[in-house]
Amino acid sequence: MIARVSAGLRRWLSPTAGAPGAGADPALAARIRIAQFTEIQKQIPALYACLSVNALALAATHWSLAPVWLTAGVLAILVPVCALRALHWYRLDVSRIDDAEADRRLRRTIAITGLLSVAFVGWAMVLDQYGGTFERGHVTIFVAITVIACIFCLMHLPPAALLITGIVSVVFLSYYLLSGNAVFRAIALNIAFVTIVMVRVLLNNFQSFLSLIESQAALIDKQEEMHRLVEENLRLAHTDSLTGVPNRRYFFAELDALCRAPRAPGQVVAVAIFDLDRFKPINDTYGHAVGDRVLIEAADRLRAFAGDGVRVARLGGDEFAVLIEVARLDRPVAAFCAEIAARLKRPVRIGEARLAPGCSGGLAVCAEAECEPHRLFEQADHALYFSKEHRRGMVTVYSKHHDDLIQDGHRLEAALQAADIEDEFTLHYQPILDLSARRIVLVEGLARWTSPTLGDVSPARFIPAAERCGMIHALTLALLARALRDMRDLPPEVGLSFNLSSQDLISPETTSRILDVVGGSGVAPERLTFELTETALMMDFDAAEASIRSLRQRGIRIALDDFGTGYSSLSYVHRLGLDKIKIDRSFTSGLGTRTGESIVRTIFDLCANLGLECVAEGVETDDQLDRLRNFGCHLVQGFLIGRAVPLPLLRDHPMLARSEPPATVATGRAA
Repeated sequence: MIARVSAGLRRWLSPTAGAPGAGADPALAARIRIAQFTEIQKQIPALYACLSVNALALAATHWSLAPVWLTAGVLAILVPVCALRALHWYRLDVSRIDDAEADRRLRRTIAITGLLSVAFVGWAMVLDQYGGTFERGHVTIFVAITVIACIFCLMHLPPAALLITGIVSVVFLSYYLLSGNAVFRAIALNIAFVTIVMVRVLLNNFQSFLSLIESQAALIDKQEEMHRLVEENLRLAHTDSLTGVPNRRYFFAELDALCRAPRAPGQVVAVAIFDLDRFKPINDTYGHAVGDRVLIEAADRLRAFAGDGVRVARLGGDEFAVLIEVARLDRPVAAFCAEIAARLKRPVRIGEARLAPGCSGGLAVCAEAECEPHRLFEQADHALYFSKEHRRGMVTVYSKHHDDLIQDGHRLEAALQAADIEDEFTLHYQPILDLSARRIVLVEGLARWTSPTLGDVSPARFIPAAERCGMIHALTLALLARALRDMRDLPPEVGLSFNLSSQDLISPETTSRILDVVGGSGVAPERLTFELTETALMMDFDAAEASIRSLRQRGIRIALDDFGTGYSSLSYVHRLGLDKIKIDRSFTSGLGTRTGESIVRTIFDLCANLGLECVAEGVETDDQLDRLRNFGCHLVQGFLIGRAVPLPLLRDHPMLARSEPPATVATGRAA
């Protein structure tokens, strides 16, 4: 029983007593306590001042009537206590008070005000015994003002206000109702009525205060929720959904911020870009699910390098980037990037498959006080391109040499865009010999460019440049139309082999225009073979497959060029309707070795089993030709048969006519 009463008393004396939602919501109760503490901190010093001044005034009117210990002695204790409490509250720093401290101080305030109210009202009632009618009226006013001051000053802490009001009212009413004086009884009842009204106002105001706090709390919660959503959306917007590492948007934002921030001398910024060399074949061979797991594993490996001064991101596809503040590294930045590439190159085991994705990288370093972010990224990207073209599996550091290559590339692209295709470009034709029929059955059309500003430019340079600047489609269509016109001057049994760019193959519009050019040329489509590289197929296999299907439906034949130099040629051979395979010249040159012969023999066996024609490129010696003939090879191409020459010289080739060819092909080599 005593425990229940004690618990109930503690609840009633709680600072948040009267707040309906505070008990069920600790966070709301905490906000209410902090708000209560903030408000009463402003009012309690005024309450103590009012109480002290009124008490001193009452003591002054009773100074000559009551004992000194009652007028001066009691106030000598109570007034300093009030002054110290007022000073204490006045000097409090509310911003440093947390919920627990606020709750503790509020509870102590309720207890102290209760004790002081007992002391002051008891003192007043004792003092009422001295003096006449006016002095007793002053006591009544003192009590009334005390009640009013407490209600107004403690309205944000109802337990304290109600406790003081209850104590004062009970003592005061009891004393005056039992006094036997009708006037004092009336005054007591009047004050009691006013007190009830003021208590009602107090409770209404406190409910309004609570509603305001609850509204503010709801608004704060909503704002915090919106802030969390904004942060989450920002995080999602800056995170790659597949791998969980930061994405391209995050990377460029960080790169821009880092490059534009003030840097002390020696604070070098570096960008490294890494590309998985064999991801596309893995993705095409094993499917997208396996490809995704390879990317996730690569991202996890890269994430291990992130840290102080190192930010990692996935740019898209199989390309990842690292932003480095070099001064924070504990080793040279080139060695750091080589370590990353080595980690990414390690085989990935997925189920029973052990996949080796490979990795090439490009690194660009900026030691200048001001660094252009996009230029730094382009330098790293160019270094990556150089690695993939010339140093596959390595990390290339961008240098002045690469800058010269870029400038040369810009000059090349400018000259290409200004070129007159009809006047500056020509076609040379290299014969392809059928060893069984001992005659030329195909010629491969090879583009040549003589620029008025750059001179002779090799196809290895101008074809990639045409792809970069978007001229490859126009160049392909113009040269194909010219080659088909030249075909009219060759025997009808001689076909044309023509190379298509990867961008030509994945463009439905270009494929459609190629078919229009072939249809309007008057040349039978069966005489035409388009040569494709694995690079063309790897860019967009589905689009390439659709284009190949359209071309073959017209009777055009398809050959896979440079067979054996890619990473998953067999998968393409299996999935595509190819007619012909061309063995890369690197395998032909290795025919003098046991391994080289085994590889070439294996390719011939594969073609025989699949019903494909096989062309051996790069035949330059009689020994190579004899070995290929012994392997069962029928179609050969190379300097021994004939170099690429203009059409008039090709027509003079001794093996082009239907007549009986010479006894050996040495004449072809002389041609």
